[in-house]
Amino acid sequence: MAMLKRYEAVIGLEVHAQLLTETKLFCGCSTKFGAQPNTNICPVCMGLPGTLPTLNKRAVEFAIRMGLATNCRINKRSIFARKNYFYPDLPKGYQISQFEEPICENGFVEIETENGSRKIRLKRIHIEEDAGKSIHDQGGFTKVDLNRSGVPLIEIVSEPDIHSTQEASQYLKNLRQLVTYLGICDGNMEEGSLRCDANISIRKKGETALGTRTEIKNMNSFRNVERALEFEINRQIELLEENRTVVQETLLWDADKSEARPMRGKEESHDYRYFPEPDLMPLEISEDWVTEIQSALPELPNARKQRFIEEYQLPEYDAGVLTSEKSIADYYEQALTSTNNYKALSNWVMSEALKIANERKVDFSQFPISAKNLGKLIALVDKQVISGKIAKEVFEDMLNSDDDPENIVKEKNLVQITDASQIKIIVERVLKDNPTQVEQYLNGKEKVFGFFVGQVMKESRGKANPQIVNEILKEKLANLR
Repeated sequence: MAMLKRYEAVIGLEVHAQLLTETKLFCGCSTKFGAQPNTNICPVCMGLPGTLPTLNKRAVEFAIRMGLATNCRINKRSIFARKNYFYPDLPKGYQISQFEEPICENGFVEIETENGSRKIRLKRIHIEEDAGKSIHDQGGFTKVDLNRSGVPLIEIVSEPDIHSTQEASQYLKNLRQLVTYLGICDGNMEEGSLRCDANISIRKKGETALGTRTEIKNMNSFRNVERALEFEINRQIELLEENRTVVQETLLWDADKSEARPMRGKEESHDYRYFPEPDLMPLEISEDWVTEIQSALPELPNARKQRFIEEYQLPEYDAGVLTSEKSIADYYEQALTSTNNYKALSNWVMSEALKIANERKVDFSQFPISAKNLGKLIALVDKQVISGKIAKEVFEDMLNSDDDPENIVKEKNLVQITDASQIKIIVERVLKDNPTQVEQYLNGKEKVFGFFVGQVMKESRGKANPQIVNEILKEKLANLR
């Protein structure tokens, strides 16, 4: 720890986001995940001789969306290039990407840190095709699945502005939030639709020169990004402290062993022998098209969070949780068609609903209770038709049926007792049946009051109005003094 305080990490992230297009970047094959190996393929994505690529316009639109959302300059002219390298699952022997003239440049993403807000600069966002997938764990052979070959990606390249594992994780979370809000990527790291490579070097604090950098690949969760970066930062510090040299290389993160091991020497751009793709014209983007895409952008996370604070008078924490995922924010606002109790709805979504969604691993767009019915449930509590305790029972029933809460309350006779004369009878019976606790209360042990409330609610099967129960109990106990 003492050594770590003398050094500063310098981190740049390269994030690949698989675009939610129906077809691949340069052909009409499906991008659907989970198909049988080598079924979503054609001569173009297999790289057969004589085939020609045709650019997917939707992929270009998605890249522009991300560029606008991250404050980038959208270049009116960009060039596709061939990135040459050999790998078994790269059938052409090169990848069509962008290099010197990408579609988006010079943006930034804002993150929250311990010391306040920081801007992480973006060097570029470019479009490229994905490679296939090598499968190494089947009987001692390596098998190749080309279904993913040619799937459209954007690569989001940051400047080396990140200085801690926590900042890297927050930056990555912000990017995931943006691509899902924009509807251009599902953000699923486990399935590989959002992937992250990290370039890391260290230097002593106060120095400006960059150290020798290494690259870590194969990080498929936020937690693994933090673990991998922490491992590599500590490894480089130990090397420097022992007067040894950090070697520029590419490392593969092994989550099971919690270590990064050498994969190959780190390539530089000249190793890939980039040259303009001869089968694709330069990409020309009109100002009108950019304006059209800009006008159709959805409300972005930070703006939506601020609106939740101002419009619904929610605490910043609540607004942050509710807008962390677009599906949660959408669900919350849909529920407001049935209730105007903003804070109560926030509490229910953040506690009961979010707990179930996490347990069942479902997105809020597939939540078993409709937003409208959850809002109705809260309205029943507000109107004192049912108590908060009964509402939780009704919620459990709704999880299995998504029935209208009003129907459940009627069918099970759960309507709250608000008749003071009925509640008075129950209170008198509870006090009569618990003389010891009454004596304790009268002798100054006021905590016993909660016991009486609990007993009354138990006797009424949770249907007695808690406010009326409290008022009658206080009156009856005061008369016994």
